[in-house]
Amino acid sequence: MKFCLFSKILFVLALVVSTNAAFAKSPNSVVAHRGAWKAKKIPENSIASLKYAIYIKCIGSEFDVHMTADDVLVVNHDPTYHGLSIEKVTYKELLPFKLSNGENIPTLKEYLKAGKDSYTRLVCEIKPASSVERGRVVAQKAVELVKAMKMEKYVDYISFDYEMLLKIRSLDTKAHLQYLNGTKSPTELKTDKINGADYHFSVFKKNPDWIADSKKLGLSLNAWTVNDAKELDLLIANDFDFITTNEPELAFERIKNAPTQKDWKLVWSDEFNYKGLPDDKKWGYDVGGSGWGNNELQFYTEKDTSTAFVSNGLLTISANKTTKENKDYTSARLVTKTKGEWLNGKIEVRAKLPKGKGTWPAIWMLPTDWSYGGWPESGEIDIMEHVGYEPDTVYGTVHTKAFNHSIGTHKTGSFFMPTPYTEFHDYGIEWDQEKIDFLYDGKKYFSFKNTKKNFQEWPYDKRFHLIMNIAVGGNWGGKYGVAPDIFPARMEIDYVRVFQK
Repeated sequence: MKFCLFSKILFVLALVVSTNAAFAKSPNSVVAHRGAWKAKKIPENSIASLKYAIYIKCIGSEFDVHMTADDVLVVNHDPTYHGLSIEKVTYKELLPFKLSNGENIPTLKEYLKAGKDSYTRLVCEIKPASSVERGRVVAQKAVELVKAMKMEKYVDYISFDYEMLLKIRSLDTKAHLQYLNGTKSPTELKTDKINGADYHFSVFKKNPDWIADSKKLGLSLNAWTVNDAKELDLLIANDFDFITTNEPELAFERIKNAPTQKDWKLVWSDEFNYKGLPDDKKWGYDVGGSGWGNNELQFYTEKDTSTAFVSNGLLTISANKTTKENKDYTSARLVTKTKGEWLNGKIEVRAKLPKGKGTWPAIWMLPTDWSYGGWPESGEIDIMEHVGYEPDTVYGTVHTKAFNHSIGTHKTGSFFMPTPYTEFHDYGIEWDQEKIDFLYDGKKYFSFKNTKKNFQEWPYDKRFHLIMNIAVGGNWGGKYGVAPDIFPARMEIDYVRVFQK
């Protein structure tokens, strides 16, 4: 997915060798849906939209194929064209009606000719026909045309009709085939010699294991039709081979700025695409009302949907005005200890913060093994801390034996943020053995460098785990008291992603 010239050269060379090799060398993942049409207001499925997809260097341009009553293969999304059923009329009957740019409805032959010798692969969706038998005829004629034009190395086939793909496989053992309907597991696709899963992105969100399973089986991964930056980022982070989109320019922009462009690889994540309690394979709980070393006022509960629950793609941590074991408030403190622990990496958490004086939300890390001793000797990394009495400020901090707040030497950075309560923002770090950079919406605002003197100043050569919580009151959060009318105070988390090199 890199855009370097060398990768592009490798990709073009691979096209000559084989279709599958070409997919393995993809320098980007952008497939223009019905061509690249939206930004320039070009007709969908037109030759012009194909040429623009080629011009902006999309890895693929998708188009749709039907067959007329006189067996002419044409490119059009719908089974009708200007009110005429394509299957029931001749090609000549379609010609009086022009696309908005003056083109005729393209024939498949014209479309293939326009895309020959291009960098951009031609992703041919053969639409389901009025009968299974007719669908097989359409598939056969399409394959025969591609072979007659010597276009096999440029064309890939996709369809919602599984029988049609099996027919194509019988006609061309080397063709690259992807199934669209989302009803087949990766194992089923592999068994039937279908090369890839090309599913709506919601299918992968419901079946996240299919991503890893497809990669293990050597299948290509494509998702459609993805036009939102958030969804694009998710697929890019998961290293999808292809992303079909109406917004290829946006997709290129998101790829350019993605962690994967700096050789980061996703190693752990929770996208919260489920309902109920947080996934117990990824999250545990710190439990109790001890004050947690800061005179905090809440009791942290365990597996309690009143304090931590997942719904509508979000994890919500809720601090409540509820009495439990002599504490006036309840909340949750989620931890990845024993379920996710890392030495070095890039941590990204997208969240919307709770509002109100007395709240103290935090996204932070503690050592798993405490190799250098108790706090603060073994270190602490506060990716994000916010106190409600400072509604426009967020902090990132490190604590070590030499640098910690108890002796007034902690190292911290902060930034002004006008919308912590109304908008989601990315809070993160990039951590290696030279420094820890603190990031807000991808921009660095503070860096803590390794002095390379001793563990008292740099204990960050051991594994750490992630913690997310809302404290109530406490030495810092409760400095000016707790407002009585702010509960429930909720932090919403869109996703957590951990990358490593």
